[in-house]
Amino acid sequence: MTLALLLVLPALVFPWGAAAAARRLAAVLPPREACAALTGTGVLAAGGTGAALFGLAQVPFLAGLEQLSLTQVATEWPAAVPVACLAAAVLATQLLLVARRWIEHRALLARAWAATAEAEAADDLLVLPGESPDAFALPGRRRNTGRVVVTRGMLQALSAEEREVLLAHERAHLTGRHHLLSVTVYLATAVHPALRSLRPALDFHLERWADEAAAASVGDRRLAATAIARAALAGASAARQRRDPLLAMATGPVPERVAALLGPAPTRPTARGARAAALGLTLAVVASALVASGLAYGLHEYVELAAEAIRGR
Repeated sequence: MTLALLLVLPALVFPWGAAAAARRLAAVLPPREACAALTGTGVLAAGGTGAALFGLAQVPFLAGLEQLSLTQVATEWPAAVPVACLAAAVLATQLLLVARRWIEHRALLARAWAATAEAEAADDLLVLPGESPDAFALPGRRRNTGRVVVTRGMLQALSAEEREVLLAHERAHLTGRHHLLSVTVYLATAVHPALRSLRPALDFHLERWADEAAAASVGDRRLAATAIARAALAGASAARQRRDPLLAMATGPVPERVAALLGPAPTRPTARGARAAALGLTLAVVASALVASGLAYGLHEYVELAAEAIRGR
């Protein structure tokens, strides 16, 4: 059983280093590539953790395939059954947490759509009555396509040019389907505690992605920075009250976002850099596959050799 634990331990420890490395990598990448790196890390790390726990939970089952009774397993490996039960319990808890978070997300989305029932619709824009400044991107649901939701209070707080930035920002969230990336990492954080640090990093880079799209749309980075600062200041109270993961313009470290817009536009990776990033992603996928395959093969071989030793006595 010690060998089995040694096989599984790297897969359980890997997410701590992977999350730290992903955050560092995202800090030097353009927003779009940073979001891809953070989301990919969350998916791979969560998948590796689940595979490791599933492998541990399978040790008694593999012993049964070798025609070993639980009594023999407990005699030869006292920790096998307790560790396998613990792994199964943790895995079941993770699955329940993921399902619960998904249900909560869908319920929040349904409530958000219900709250817009009295909104004035104009193309992809929904204007809510009320003086509280607020704006967010509302993902599509069922037959409804995504909409930009803004209150009259927010529209009154901004000039006409700043409103263009606001709408372009929220539309960038919708066209980029940023909510899918956000929800993916949100679900992954239920699998391993190390992945929790990915979510605020992803939220920031998603906002940066939308900021850059808005700046490109209006063709004025300084105007975009001013609009974002003004909208964030006006909508700060509404953002604090909102608990759902919908992407609002006022989220994320606003001073850092404004400072980035006042600087030069981020450059896309060169062809050489793109090839290096693709190679790194390929190596990560291959490494994850090798870890999962090695874990399954190693555990099976370990149990098979142990069974042969027991029969030879």
